[in-house]
Amino acid sequence: MKNPFRSIRIFLGEIVDELKKASWPTWSELRDSTVVVIVAAIILGVFTSISDFSLYQVVDLFTSWVR
Repeated sequence: MKNPFRSIRIFLGEIVDELKKASWPTWSELRDSTVVVIVAAIILGVFTSISDFSLYQVVDLFTSWVR
């Protein structure tokens, strides 16, 4: 039977090796990307809110005609 602790140690060692090969962003790249994501989320939220409000008003108008 294989030693599970040895397998875990090998697995974690391989993870560390792969993470060393990765190219990590600089702090300024990370900050700029974060700002882009936050701005995009705000724009999407505003668009969704306006669309929801507009569709609600249209449906309310149509249902008021039916009454």
